[in-house]
Amino acid sequence: MNTRLFLEINDLTRATPWLHAPMVGYAKYGVVLFAVLLLAGWWIARRAGDGMPAAVWAPVGMLLAVAGNQPVVSAVHEPRPYTTLSGILVLADRSPDPSFPSDHATMAGAVAAGLLLVSWRLGLLAVAAAAVMGFARVYIGAHYPADVLAGFAVGAAVTLLGYLIARRPITAGLAVLDHTRLQPLLRAPGGTAAAGR
Repeated sequence: MNTRLFLEINDLTRATPWLHAPMVGYAKYGVVLFAVLLLAGWWIARRAGDGMPAAVWAPVGMLLAVAGNQPVVSAVHEPRPYTTLSGILVLADRSPDPSFPSDHATMAGAVAAGLLLVSWRLGLLAVAAAAVMGFARVYIGAHYPADVLAGFAVGAAVTLLGYLIARRPITAGLAVLDHTRLQPLLRAPGGTAAAGR
């Protein structure tokens, strides 16, 4: 099923040469969009005076998810599609790294989950961006669909479970920082103290 779906998407890749450049570009450099989304999460939390603990945690959770994904990737050691399937169209730069779970999907899933804690609207935008990233990684031949789905699951799980543990310490730390020169980073002028969510 996993290979069959990959091959169907690869057939779509062959049939849509006009889509190659944007998909390759997004698959490679779409991480910049997720950085912008994280900044937007901080900005929204700062302006609203709500959700700052989640905004602080979102990038931390993402980094922990990607770091935690590495041992899983090494343990499973699944070959990339282009090393095992002949005759497929590959738009990705070939990498010797294993395929499962996808680091890009782990990052995207972690950011999307973190931003859902900050703002539903921004979170849903991040979910859409993550879905496109996951599809792009399969479209260019870098991953199987299961690699992407597993990456989403790892990223979201680490971020959401980690937030359950980290929320109180982060909230306490922000309360202390709210009385320092860093206060403008935590809330807009005249806003209420940074609150949790």
